[in-house]
Amino acid sequence: MSERAGTGGPEPGDRGGLAADAVRRMMHVASAIRHRQDVEIAELGLTPAVARALHELDPDRPLPARDLAEQLQCDRSNVTALVDKLEQAGLVQRRVDPADRRQKTLMVTEAGRRMRQRVHDVMSDSRLLAGLTTVEVAALRDLVWKVSDGGCPEEHAAS
Repeated sequence: MSERAGTGGPEPGDRGGLAADAVRRMMHVASAIRHRQDVEIAELGLTPAVARALHELDPDRPLPARDLAEQLQCDRSNVTALVDKLEQAGLVQRRVDPADRRQKTLMVTEAGRRMRQRVHDVMSDSRLLAGLTTVEVAALRDLVWKVSDGGCPEEHAAS
């Protein structure tokens, strides 16, 4: 693979090299985003897993823990530990489901709503894109959407 002078990247006609370089750069960006989020989530007093669980909960719709496990794509026993931490922090409450008293639902508390918004703000932080123009951000968003199979990569991963 030949490198373009001064860019450290493949030649414009080298599609395979360009694609490989793009994937490496996306992984670098993803790592930078994850690192920044992890640091800021820790500053909120949460672990990334607990923050993600809180972020997945809808404050206006109580959710059974098993449904949260499905959303997080993890084992129920892991969700139990996450919910225990959320409950200990006063961010969620376990409540008996009025439709099925054998089941408990997770209800986001007022403190949980505020923390969830802070988690959302951290997860939506766009400072990494500050050097881009609005047109560049729009183009990047469109390309990322296209690469992620129109926003539904899981449908294509199963094929």
